[in-house]
Amino acid sequence: MLEKILAISGKPGLYRLVSRGNRSLIVETLDSQKKRMPAFASDKVISLADIAMYTDAEEVPLRQVLKTIFENEGGKKTTVDYKKASAAELAAFMEKALPNYDRDHVYSADMKKLIQWYNILIDNGITDFDEPKAQ
Repeated sequence: MLEKILAISGKPGLYRLVSRGNRSLIVETLDSQKKRMPAFASDKVISLADIAMYTDAEEVPLRQVLKTIFENEGGKKTTVDYKKASAAELAAFMEKALPNYDRDHVYSADMKKLIQWYNILIDNGITDFDEPKAQ
């Protein structure tokens, strides 16, 4: 499922891939408005399935981090408010989600975006963070 959920650089929130146009992707916002718009080749578009987080040893796929948060939060939205959280609160949240995250490369802004994305996914009923089955 995460393969069809996209982040677009410079635009807030997350988007669902709806269709592929001639020179663009047609995406829909994952909010109550469900607004559709094109994403062009000049936009930096990345699938959540392709994102990983730095740790001290290796990169961990975002889906594993989201799954850990899902388990820690009991399948609900996070208890941490990313807009008001202090750096210490964000660091404590990350410690629970990914204990060996790389403190030099994972910034507070990254942690806030992770929390925001997780909450958007939960609001939209997207909770399947497992690896896709090989066909």
